[in-house]
Amino acid sequence: MCPYPGTRRCSRWFHLARLLGKWSGLAEYELRIISALVEDRPGVLFKVTSLIRRRGFNIATITVGSTEKDKISRITITTRGNPAVVEQLVKQLSKIPEVLKISELDPDDSAFRELALIKVSAVESLKRSDILNYINIFRARVIDVSKDSLVIEVVGQPKKIQAFLDLMKGFGIIEMAKTGIVALSRGAKSTSVSDPTAK
Repeated sequence: MCPYPGTRRCSRWFHLARLLGKWSGLAEYELRIISALVEDRPGVLFKVTSLIRRRGFNIATITVGSTEKDKISRITITTRGNPAVVEQLVKQLSKIPEVLKISELDPDDSAFRELALIKVSAVESLKRSDILNYINIFRARVIDVSKDSLVIEVVGQPKKIQAFLDLMKGFGIIEMAKTGIVALSRGAKSTSVSDPTAK
């Protein structure tokens, strides 16, 4: 709750809290991460997304990529929803024949990252200098330079990337692309299958 209710300082407090990612109550529900190992064959992604759509969930991000095992892909989905409802969604997804294993990852007990490429206007030398300062602070890096723009790569959790984007808006974002989240459980926990034919 804002410590300055009914004042202008309250709106500023909410804005700062959002940038720093310290006010979890700003969103109705927290981020939910679903990790699924699936058979690498045509149509599997369509089955997964169709089921999610029928259940009325909005997909925040979805990524698909190969794993350490041949013919097995990992689908990572992020959404926001009631925990009990998301649990039911995971159970429904597990019934798809090509889904070998699926689990919801705890964000506090997982390593998850997203990559963003941001093209920023940087015509003025002073503006470019300020942008480079922010790049150093966020441990981002410049991957392309032209006379009037910079392409910046930033990797991290979504709140870090959003905070960086909010700062870059002041300089003028020309275009931007994000990969979506990839995630793995920390420690001994894992979403893995020893026998690709068994769930």
